[in-house]
Amino acid sequence: MNLNFVKVLIILVTLCSIGCHQNTPSIIFEYVDPLEKVLPDNGYFKETNAHADVARGEHASFQFVVRSNDDIKNLSLEITPPEKHGTELLEIQKGFVEFVKVGRTNPDPSKDIIKSNSGYFPDPIIYKSSTDVPFSTSQPIWVSVKIPEDAETGMYIGQLKITGEIQGSEFTQTKPFSVEVFKPVITKTSLLVTNWFALGNLDYLNDNESVEAYSETYWELSRVLAKTLADYRQNVAMLSPLQHTEFTYENGNWQFDFTNFNALVELFIEEGVIGTLEGGHLGTRLEGWDGPFGLNVPVFGDDSKKLETKSINESGVREFYAAFLPALMQNIRAKGWEDIYLQHIADEPITSNADSYIEISDFLKSIEPNLKVIEACHTAQLKGRVDVWVPQMNFLNEDLDFYKERQEQGEDAWFYTCLAPKGEYANRFIELPLIKTRLLHWVNHKYGIPGYLHWGFNFWKTGSGIATAGNPYEDASGMIVSSGNVLPGGDCWIAYPGKGTIYPSIRLEAMRDGIVDYELLKMYQEKFPEAAKELVGTTVYNFEHYDTNIGDFRKKRRIILEALSQ
Repeated sequence: MNLNFVKVLIILVTLCSIGCHQNTPSIIFEYVDPLEKVLPDNGYFKETNAHADVARGEHASFQFVVRSNDDIKNLSLEITPPEKHGTELLEIQKGFVEFVKVGRTNPDPSKDIIKSNSGYFPDPIIYKSSTDVPFSTSQPIWVSVKIPEDAETGMYIGQLKITGEIQGSEFTQTKPFSVEVFKPVITKTSLLVTNWFALGNLDYLNDNESVEAYSETYWELSRVLAKTLADYRQNVAMLSPLQHTEFTYENGNWQFDFTNFNALVELFIEEGVIGTLEGGHLGTRLEGWDGPFGLNVPVFGDDSKKLETKSINESGVREFYAAFLPALMQNIRAKGWEDIYLQHIADEPITSNADSYIEISDFLKSIEPNLKVIEACHTAQLKGRVDVWVPQMNFLNEDLDFYKERQEQGEDAWFYTCLAPKGEYANRFIELPLIKTRLLHWVNHKYGIPGYLHWGFNFWKTGSGIATAGNPYEDASGMIVSSGNVLPGGDCWIAYPGKGTIYPSIRLEAMRDGIVDYELLKMYQEKFPEAAKELVGTTVYNFEHYDTNIGDFRKKRRIILEALSQ
């Protein structure tokens, strides 16, 4: 073939490809089930109807995706509220799912771990009016519709309109979406759910400017945090009486001012989080993971005071708690909170330091015999010292008979997840399929476990290890500690900071929907026990084996709603 002809052909093909890119832009605008994680480089989307089946009182979530072979400027959203015979569902939030990097992957991945070529994953939902979408990037759009508890049942039809600009030309596309509202009503939820939160991170909501404790800004932003937790159906709050109490020591006597602690509890009650009140930990390890526990006591300097961890047998420690604990519980009783109050002693006791935990627990209960203790624990050696056992999910699996026995004896058992368990267990890691986060609360139902705990709601910065450059939007991997423990992507937080607000993640949305599922499953089990057992059993086979087919999951949930509507 003539060489010059080949050169001309290459030039023509190149010009054609440039012309096609510049002059004939194409747009993909499709619906994607909100349990699917849309990666930025996803390029194929099957056309499906945008539809949600819901109970009254819950949320209907929708996910759409936009992708173009050219840059999109000012992609904007407009919602026509879902309507049925002139009645509209008006409480709607809309925004864009942004991508965060997971720079340190899970060291013990599940077989169904999601792999991203770019290292970026969808997670935060940012409620804003518009965004730009780079060439060949798949941009998820999130729409959440709150269903009133008194909504009329039936089918509601709405519409999402997108507008934007490509190569200086405006475009508009629309897609209908439908919500079928069923008869069951979800009001307050009974599953006890606690995500531990960091009030010390409120500066992230204040343009990263320091927030002084108990200032006007502190109370305003604490309320933002509490409201967000309540919106996502958290009904347990951990607040530390040690950290939020003023201490004075004069003439051999301790005095305690619980004003700030009480104000925080009342704020969280007002916003609907409590529920149940967890008193923050009174102690921690004195040294290393295997080391014994000590108790935190106030230490006074020249112009300051701080809490230090000391052995229970050090001078002054028992004396302090002999004064503090009765004063705290008298305050709790005076406020009417005794029936909802649980006290942590020290986090995650294990076999090697169980004796020191038992010594501290016995001492504290000798002062306050009715003190109810809750603890995330790794050992079953604490009989008689713990009232609410919270084993890690894998320990619950390995010793389920023990925890069922404790329930039969009048104690309780929840479970927790954190950086573990990994492998095939359900958890909240960013790299896991989203349905595994939702199914956490199907596990609660299957095994009769009435509570769930996670340590990390908003630990955007941490006090030890390697933090994430102080910006949760840059890398969601969290820290790594010298023992080699890795906090997988998303473990440190499940929400994101904005100015004066907190944005949810798609994982937090899945958790809220799973909490509602738990209530629906309870209703279903009451009316149709055998059918409920079969349906749950074919969804959660055991602690490490689940049906994660999203289409089948939607069918099962509709079966529940239809049955409860009879």
